[in-house]
Amino acid sequence: MSKTIKIDPITRIEGHLAIEAVVDDGVVKEAKSAGTLFRGFEIILQDRDPRDANRLTQRICGVCPTSHATASALCIDDAFGLTDKIPDNAKLIRALVLGSNFLQSHILHFYHLAALDYVDAVGALGPLSPFVPRYEGDYRISGEANAELVNHYVRALDMRRKCQEMLSIFGGKMPHSVGIVPGGVTERPAEDKVTNFLWRLNEIRDFVDNVYITDVIAVAQTYDDYFGIGKGCGKVLTYGGFDLPAGRFFKAGVVSQDLKLEPFAGENITEDLKHSWYADSGSGLNPAEGQTEPQLGKKQAYSFIKSPRYKGEVFELGPLARMVSNYVQGDAKVKEMIDPLLAQFGAGPEALFSVLGRHAARALEAKLVADAMVDWLCALKPDKPIIVANEIPAEGVGAGLTEAPRGSLGHWMTIKDKKIERYQVITPTAWNASPKDGKGQPGAVEQALMGTKVKDRDNPFELVRIVRAFDPCLACSVHLLDAKKNALGVFKVV
Repeated sequence: MSKTIKIDPITRIEGHLAIEAVVDDGVVKEAKSAGTLFRGFEIILQDRDPRDANRLTQRICGVCPTSHATASALCIDDAFGLTDKIPDNAKLIRALVLGSNFLQSHILHFYHLAALDYVDAVGALGPLSPFVPRYEGDYRISGEANAELVNHYVRALDMRRKCQEMLSIFGGKMPHSVGIVPGGVTERPAEDKVTNFLWRLNEIRDFVDNVYITDVIAVAQTYDDYFGIGKGCGKVLTYGGFDLPAGRFFKAGVVSQDLKLEPFAGENITEDLKHSWYADSGSGLNPAEGQTEPQLGKKQAYSFIKSPRYKGEVFELGPLARMVSNYVQGDAKVKEMIDPLLAQFGAGPEALFSVLGRHAARALEAKLVADAMVDWLCALKPDKPIIVANEIPAEGVGAGLTEAPRGSLGHWMTIKDKKIERYQVITPTAWNASPKDGKGQPGAVEQALMGTKVKDRDNPFELVRIVRAFDPCLACSVHLLDAKKNALGVFKVV
């Protein structure tokens, strides 16, 4: 007999996400991922000064505004014809600011969002907020090891603070920094700024090397069955990110299930709206021509998330995608990190497509970025320019494709009469947590849930562990309001 499990909202993620799973004989046969918030920023930006996008799109999310600052700046640079004119100092400082946000976000995800699925904080501290309410059971780490992980939960708060301080040295403040702007950056790489940045970075690197990665491995050793849970679609995609003077740090790529690489081309992205609360007239379009026209009550729709697709297929984005892409493309540093980890668990690259594979990829990526940031910092030249003069063109088209902590982020803009005619944003979670498309293909999170064995239907911890491994972020949204003040839905926090 089948039973439907609905968790609405999923807690310990950014924003509001509902999950519905149909369980038959203890196995998930069908799953739905529903974004229950409406994004209105594309509409808000219409008819504004194109430079406003750099400020307003950061308000999409208070956790990852730096990624939107980067994507919007790249988009405006492209539309203004500045892409090949950005000074090297500006590229390096943009990368350092974005890298600081990556480190903060990855530490946040493991310790303060996902770790409590495996670490028994209640057993160590008692039933205190924010550790309750929770799903109970399957806490396998005990004694001193569990207490140490709880201590690291607290220590990670301080590390995140130092990441934010580091970001603010060149970004001005956090959230919603003012350091990344069209044409370059606002802060010069003065010696005192470089020094203050470096000592914080070295402390964070020590934490990543000796605490974060060690803790992820400890959890993996205890929960090694989760290397076989939550595979998902098995295909990954990355736009590439961190624009440096010598090229992009993360290489763009599309990797199939058999780990074959294809070159990435932005024109192959489309958005399907079959099961989304948006007018079908915008379905199947590339985001450069995309539309955002809400249509509440649309038949067969169940989410305010659109369904981005690449060549009509479902792909997973995020740290796993970036690490797999660089691995397949022969990145020596990535291979030096991944191969020993896989050997330690007697697993092949396919094990990366799992709950623990995603956590491991995120931790290793934190080390990769943190170590690289030392080189970026040392390459700064205090006497060189940081910005190029620019003006608004009468007409223009731009795209800003970059990487956010949770995956590839894209901004697309059309300028007409020196104002924004069209602006479209596709966030990483739009790819990962998308609903089914017109061909009936479930999104990446939905596919990861399907086939999962649920031991206790009233305590489905397996499902939330899978979802949180993707680090979904739906904070890029605004609440849907009814002007007549009618209730549109009642949600129960579990």
